[in-house]
Amino acid sequence: MDRLAIVVPCYNEEEVLKLASEALRGVLEDLVQKEKIAPDSFIMFVNDGSRDRTWELIEEEHAAYPVRVKGVKLAGNVGHQFALTAGLITAKDMSDVIISIDADLQDDVNVIEEMIDKFHAGSDIVYGVRKERKTDTFFKRTTAQAFYKLMGMMGVKTVYNHADFRLMSKRAVEEFSKYKETNLFLRGMMPLIGYQTDSVYYDRGERAAGESKYPLKKMLALAFNGISSFSVKPISLILGMGMFIIFMCVLAAIYALISYFTGHVVAGWTSLILSIWFLGGLQLLAIGMVGQYIGKVYIEVKHRPRYNIEKVLAKEKSEG
Repeated sequence: MDRLAIVVPCYNEEEVLKLASEALRGVLEDLVQKEKIAPDSFIMFVNDGSRDRTWELIEEEHAAYPVRVKGVKLAGNVGHQFALTAGLITAKDMSDVIISIDADLQDDVNVIEEMIDKFHAGSDIVYGVRKERKTDTFFKRTTAQAFYKLMGMMGVKTVYNHADFRLMSKRAVEEFSKYKETNLFLRGMMPLIGYQTDSVYYDRGERAAGESKYPLKKMLALAFNGISSFSVKPISLILGMGMFIIFMCVLAAIYALISYFTGHVVAGWTSLILSIWFLGGLQLLAIGMVGQYIGKVYIEVKHRPRYNIEKVLAKEKSEG
């Protein structure tokens, strides 16, 4: 039977960690009894530089359930995508199939069995996809839909309404580990792997406890990172806009010359100032956009480690 690892990135999750451990251990026990996974399947909590008692609680869970609960402590806070990557890469050498899920229990753990069934049916990647977004606010629902549509227009392949709740086979994670870029956007990287995929659908619940670790600022940063890491279309759009403005400027110059020679010269202070402001703003936008890409290249060429693992809790069996 295949050994399952459930990777759970954690940042300041002391209020929900015990609940998450209990729920996921229950899922594992049920799957083991049904003989769908190996008895030594486990949960791997990844502590992303938490400032609360998250790591202490992970140690407590590991001490109580040494085979079922393992832990990875990162040396500092590196962000959700890096923490998840650290968990995936670490777990791939200990397991045959890996499921990633957030600690807040908003994703439905009951569909994990369906994921395993689809894996046994031949899928290397199984996406957890939300059925709908009725529980979201109007703003969040609208911006999320706009984001996925924009990603599609930019040529980036993503799975609509899918975040980071997914199953990956060992060979899929091994293929993913070959992607060495620093600017990570896992939702866009997974479709690039190319193995057989499938999806399961579920209703997303409310957070079990604590507060969301993805406020609006982080969500916008993730969205921009996703677009700029997978597409150069924003630069192409700026080039096209620049060419259009040059064309309009030529028409305006022709109009100005005709007005001058026919004697219909009108003071154009307002239009002149508006034009300067508009062109100046456009230039700053273009420079800023190009600067973002240059900054990403600057970060990539350094080849710095994406994360540093300080400690791993991974006992294979109980002592004594």
